[in-house]
Amino acid sequence: DVARDAYLWSGQPDGNPPRAALADCHLAYIIYTSGSTGQPKGVMVPHAAVRNLAQAQIVLYGLCAESRVLQFVSFGFDVCVSEVMMALCSGASLHLAPAPALQPGEALLDTLRSAGITHLNLPSAALALLALPPQDEPLPLEVLVMGGDILAPQLARQWSRQCRLFNAYGPTEATVCSLNHLCDPLNEGAVPLGRPLANTRSYILDAQGQPVPPGVAGELHIGGAGVARGYLGRDDLTAQRFLADPFSGEAGARMYRSGDMARWLPDGSIEFLGRDDFQVKLRGFRIELGEIEACLAAHPDVAEAAVLARGEGEAKRLVAYYIPVAGSEPEAGQLHAYLAGQLPEYMVPAAYMALAAMPLTPNGKLDRNALPAPDGAAYRQRDYEAPQSGTETALAAIWADLLQLEQVGRHDHFFELGGH
Repeated sequence: DVARDAYLWSGQPDGNPPRAALADCHLAYIIYTSGSTGQPKGVMVPHAAVRNLAQAQIVLYGLCAESRVLQFVSFGFDVCVSEVMMALCSGASLHLAPAPALQPGEALLDTLRSAGITHLNLPSAALALLALPPQDEPLPLEVLVMGGDILAPQLARQWSRQCRLFNAYGPTEATVCSLNHLCDPLNEGAVPLGRPLANTRSYILDAQGQPVPPGVAGELHIGGAGVARGYLGRDDLTAQRFLADPFSGEAGARMYRSGDMARWLPDGSIEFLGRDDFQVKLRGFRIELGEIEACLAAHPDVAEAAVLARGEGEAKRLVAYYIPVAGSEPEAGQLHAYLAGQLPEYMVPAAYMALAAMPLTPNGKLDRNALPAPDGAAYRQRDYEAPQSGTETALAAIWADLLQLEQVGRHDHFFELGGH
């Protein structure tokens, strides 16, 4: 209330306060991120990094004074910096909407139409909840920028026919966005992360910090103008993740060690392979969960996918979660057979759970901890026929007890049920 609070401001000068000497190395903001560890860290981002982000995205996404940007994400999520800065620095308008109007689904579609939104940032999980607009009611969208999680190829093909669709990647420590890929509606494979944003650099390095050849997996490192100063009050962690950049040729240059596994594609773009800390060890094999997710998401009847390793010790099994494409109902057996034709046997999940929507964090990212435990129906089982002989009955009881299933039929396959 301006009148009620007048005593707080009425005695202040009526002009702008004097501006202290400001350099682009000074901090623009500190934003907290938990990353994959769950422990919040304050990331210190300088003005130079924010300026580069805004200038590069304005050019890449084609913003102008007539553009309308929707403020979709919360202010606790670093993507809001992109939304605000690229709008205000280009002279575009920034549209604010109440929370109910931003709910993925019809509410968000109505907001896009009524506000004439031309540029939108969305988490991949939110896009999976949006129905494609009918041809006679096209959206005003010109540019749709996806990020946060793996973008399913089906969604990429569908929405890239509606507008310019970018798959964007970037950790908070590299100022929101580091890589971009303009999606091609004719591409049927996994959606790449793309190429570096202007004035940023990407390196894929092996365990010794040396560049790997094209096609070989390594850890993605990010250098250039977007690299943050480090973590507030965490000098030890800053030293671990922010390293000297020996490839830039610039004195004092640094790069951020992302913890994400990737590889160079033949066309010079980068493909995401999963988190280094999303690796699991199962039956003696080291498995990249992101690789299974990308393969499952490429199935024509799957809109979005996630894979977890659940259980402990000998009971640990891979569980796949998926959102079916509208109008399709793929069964566990179909998905199992599809993955078995694409992946080694030890990487094929034992259970498949269809979900109406993926659980999300407040920042719109996939909340893996909220994914439900699979029930017996989630496991690949063949048409049930009761065991007949005493040996079959005893064996079925052992399998059911070992694999924690309600029943096992005489035609069921031990390994397809998750045994090993």
